[in-house]
Amino acid sequence: MFSPACGRHRLLVALANQSGATNAQSDESSSALTQAIAAMDARLFDAYNRCDLEQFSEYFTPDVEFYHDQGGVTWNRDEVVENTRKYICHKVRRELLPGTLQVYPIKDYGAIEEGEHRFCSVDTGKCEGVAKFLMIWENKDGKWRMTRVVSYGHRALSASENAAPH
Repeated sequence: MFSPACGRHRLLVALANQSGATNAQSDESSSALTQAIAAMDARLFDAYNRCDLEQFSEYFTPDVEFYHDQGGVTWNRDEVVENTRKYICHKVRRELLPGTLQVYPIKDYGAIEEGEHRFCSVDTGKCEGVAKFLMIWENKDGKWRMTRVVSYGHRALSASENAAPH
């Protein structure tokens, strides 16, 4: 004998199973996106740390906007690269703080990357500063590039942050 309660139970189980499948697919695609963005972040900052400005520049659209709480706004890739050459090359090394990277998809566009990084002197190896960052990545024709960068909350490292492995 069929009861309405039994039918509702089957419907709820079916919906839960369907939702679980969707969440699993979403988790897989989210994980793949996070891995892709993390890999690009690693390559970007490897070029930054080595002062390979040609490779570094490839990660930005020509009209990138870079907002820095202490340095102001930079309105294009050429200025971003030139500022990196003048103020960063062979002076500062960037390190992503473990466990801080988060990636969020932007429907039909790309992704948001956020996290925290520390900056270390190339000469002394001493890490002194930390900041938060937010980067907007555009995926156009299979090529990922940043369109917006926000670097903010610059401050001195705490003792525990400075004790973290470099």
